[in-house]
Amino acid sequence: MTQLGAIFPQTEIPADPVAVRDWAQGAEELGYSFVGIFDHVLGANIERPDRAGGRWPYTHRDLIHEPFTTLAYIAAVTQRVGLMTAVIILPQRQTALVAKQAAELDVLSQGRVRLGIGLGWNAVEYEALGEDFHNRGKRVEEQIEVLRALWTQDLVTFEGKWHRVSDAGINPLPVQQPIPIWMGGYVDPVLRRIGRMGDGWVVVGGPNQDIEDNVAKIHQYAREAGRDPASIGIQGGIRFAGGPDQWRSDLQAWESVGATHVSVGTRGNGFGSISAHIDALRKVKEELA
Repeated sequence: MTQLGAIFPQTEIPADPVAVRDWAQGAEELGYSFVGIFDHVLGANIERPDRAGGRWPYTHRDLIHEPFTTLAYIAAVTQRVGLMTAVIILPQRQTALVAKQAAELDVLSQGRVRLGIGLGWNAVEYEALGEDFHNRGKRVEEQIEVLRALWTQDLVTFEGKWHRVSDAGINPLPVQQPIPIWMGGYVDPVLRRIGRMGDGWVVVGGPNQDIEDNVAKIHQYAREAGRDPASIGIQGGIRFAGGPDQWRSDLQAWESVGATHVSVGTRGNGFGSISAHIDALRKVKEELA
């Protein structure tokens, strides 16, 4: 049966621990199987002339909670709900540090973590974090290899193009060895990567006309890599703004392509309170139960 999850409404949750707690506990009490949270370390000032006309869905004015810290807090105030980065921008972060943070979160939550990763679009963040925006797609595969080694071995020796680990390891190791790595993205190199080495594919938005073709591609790439396509999960999305008929239609569409997880997003509807977000999650859950 498809697991139904809730997307943390970044930019609409205030800098208030009570608000974060109330949202997370509300989602768990409604029976949602997991919560997902997306990632931006920095927001750019887009009023500069040299940034005019760029793609800037989020700026320095948007309040965005840090995913690992927020999920650790949510782990402490919940008991069952799964915890997912959906997605964290892996290539702009140091790999060994991500391995340590994710492992600690998995320990503190008693094995509730899925690490969703993506490549990101904001070169300003990469620059500030000291990472190369232009080779992020190539680096991420080596990052995944390093993460899995650090999560499953007491001591790791690794010599790659971008990473060197010299007989060292993290402690504690995660409960899950390794933590599942799911990947977001639509372009063919990403779909190939998912087929070769991903535990799942993350799509935040609703289904589109390319979903069936993209799932078929992932399955084909998995077979070419000698993997069982059924071992790769699929997570789709439903937007509250669509309304009940659209929710049911989207869920049916996701289930028809074998989705194992579907997330519900309530952001962007003008809700002025946490209770309004929870009420929206309740309405979707009741319609799709």
